[in-house]
Amino acid sequence: MKAIYEQRLAKLKEIASGGVNPFPYRFDVSHQAGAIKDNFEALSSEETSLTIAGRLMSLRPHGKTAFGHIRDGTGDIQVYFRLDTVGEERFKFLDLVDLGDIVGVTGTVFKTRTEEITVKVSAYELLTKSLRPLPEKWHGLRDKETRYRQRYVDLFANLEVRDVFLKRSAIISHMRRFLDGKGFVEVETPVLQPLYGGGAAEPFVTHHSALDMKLYLRIADELYLKRLLVGGLEKVYEISKDFRNEGIDRTHSPEFTQLELYQAYADYTDMMDIFEEIVESIAVKIHGSTRITYQDTELDLKRPWKRLSVAEGLKINAGVDLDEDGDDGLRRACERIGDADWEGASRGAMIEALIDHFVEPNLIEPTFLYDYPVEISPLAKVSRKDERFAERFEPFVCGFELGNAFSEQNNPIRQRESFERQREVEGEGKEIDLDFLRALEYGMPPAGGLGIGVDRLVMLLTNSHSIRDVLLFPQMRHEAEIDEEPDGI
Repeated sequence: MKAIYEQRLAKLKEIASGGVNPFPYRFDVSHQAGAIKDNFEALSSEETSLTIAGRLMSLRPHGKTAFGHIRDGTGDIQVYFRLDTVGEERFKFLDLVDLGDIVGVTGTVFKTRTEEITVKVSAYELLTKSLRPLPEKWHGLRDKETRYRQRYVDLFANLEVRDVFLKRSAIISHMRRFLDGKGFVEVETPVLQPLYGGGAAEPFVTHHSALDMKLYLRIADELYLKRLLVGGLEKVYEISKDFRNEGIDRTHSPEFTQLELYQAYADYTDMMDIFEEIVESIAVKIHGSTRITYQDTELDLKRPWKRLSVAEGLKINAGVDLDEDGDDGLRRACERIGDADWEGASRGAMIEALIDHFVEPNLIEPTFLYDYPVEISPLAKVSRKDERFAERFEPFVCGFELGNAFSEQNNPIRQRESFERQREVEGEGKEIDLDFLRALEYGMPPAGGLGIGVDRLVMLLTNSHSIRDVLLFPQMRHEAEIDEEPDGI
């Protein structure tokens, strides 16, 4: 690597000494690779002069000619250099051009004998000299660790990776258009919060010097968005970064993107409708169909999704009957999970553990798991059918959760009681958001709320195995050492 770097550095110095700026300021681009291919007939018949720019991914000299490929933001296109077309001096200059350099070319398009659309180069410029080589030709950039750390290389080396992030952008844009079309208003709430709430999670903690106060990176937007319902904004949403100081695995990242929306005068059944509709419409937008394949499993995201209550799910998958099994029965069921000590565990905690272990992994087809125990749903209203449960659902596909939704608790007295029970479980360090309770005391309309894990939805719709595959720059352990390069850049 060091030898290659020094060779390229020598070329860089030779180019500069010849009076050529190897890092010019701009270049006029008239066409991109994709547009040239789409409009080849018109461009070729009219012999249109065009300019394109991109990274040189291949170069094959053949005496007085050379073929190569340039990769731009829309893909690859072949380029063809001839000595008698570009001139002897410029053709010889190709000796100083390396794979990975960014070049701009001017020319006309034609098809080779193999029917490949090609730009016949009449002139070209070096736009950026690359000092590091491309990943190995035949294998590309495949090491996961390197790909995540050097996403900038991953994106130009692996077009399928670039496609994932283009689809991610399209998914988020579609979410906005969908909600805007439904009359929702996009808002922004604080990332730095004096109290964290809206979920049970360990926060990241920081300190504001000027105010001399502890602040937390938000774990959710919920409590601020519901304040806006109190203020009369009846349909609100936010697509935001949230942060939880917890473990990293296939579906969890300490920094993640979430869509949260709240609608006045609605409940959790309305949120089911919105969730189904938004996911179905995104699938059609991205794939042209609600039928997708995720990790070799064929799925149909079309409405309506299957509905399964927590009680039914536990009976089917764990053999637990919540109508008959008391705490001792739940404890015995939990002992089948592992070696953890369940003595003294709350009923809600045991039910949650049983759901996680026995029920969720079996929810392969798109399913709403609904009516969770009230003990683990402090921000939801009690079920109108059974006061042991809360009007809450989570959507699942292929065994992982895509979101969370409630009929929102708007009774300030009930909400205070739930917060106090939550503090008993999480410890005295968990502060109660008194300002949120004050807001509820002014009156919040009945409402439904929905949170969607954007990263997980992107995983599903791009057939990506890990959440790191859909984050441009996922959190990684500190890199032990970055190879040093010679001075003189």
